[in-house]
Amino acid sequence: MKKRKLLAIAVSVAVVGTLSVLGITNASAATLDPTLPPGGNFNLSIWQLQLPTGSPGKPDTIQPAQLKGVNGYSNPAYFWTDKNDGSMTFWAPEKGVTTPNSNYARSELRETGEWSLSGNHTMNAQLRIPSVTKNVCVGQVHLGSGGSSTKPLLELYYRPNGDIYLGTENSPAGGQTLHKVGNVALGVKWTYTINVTGNKINLTVNGAKTSYTIPSSFNPYKQYFKAGSYNQSSSDSTTNGAKVKFYALTVTHA
Repeated sequence: MKKRKLLAIAVSVAVVGTLSVLGITNASAATLDPTLPPGGNFNLSIWQLQLPTGSPGKPDTIQPAQLKGVNGYSNPAYFWTDKNDGSMTFWAPEKGVTTPNSNYARSELRETGEWSLSGNHTMNAQLRIPSVTKNVCVGQVHLGSGGSSTKPLLELYYRPNGDIYLGTENSPAGGQTLHKVGNVALGVKWTYTINVTGNKINLTVNGAKTSYTIPSSFNPYKQYFKAGSYNQSSSDSTTNGAKVKFYALTVTHA
């Protein structure tokens, strides 16, 4: 009896470990309900949503209480559930309201809590990008309180030719280094896991892992995750932009 129980536990751990590596979580495509708003399929209680609408320098922000649950917020232009596959869909045009420190519009979730580098922090996602003009950021770790910098610690980019790049900030003062971390054809699903523990970034894209050292100059800062469509190009067009569809998105802190 003990042997059977141990075997069952081992199989369970192996399966969970495999899913974790792939970035596939309990919000997988098989369990998404196309009739529900995004908050009915995903845990949005830890997020606020930044939209490309509002007044100059002050984009509209939707709070967690409005996002979460089966009656949660959706927007047919910028943030909705795809009726065909249940994905949480973000659209960011090239022309839209931006935050004060950016020239680019976004439809993007921002984690409401902040955390320190001393812990173990992970964001898992399964997604695909049906359309993008030049470049779109689909995941971030951003600097929070602890200093005057408004920079990200890292940004994960996707380009129309399928190239995926990780941008790591050289210091809180700025300067980003790009690392090519994969290639996935436009419209094809892929997964990422962003893990930050101590002064180390561990990135997994479709099972391929790379690691990067975080300079000690970031130690005073708290951090938070971001995910969605943060378009990296601007113009006078409201029809060109980046559409990003998430089939899984989870965050854990330890």
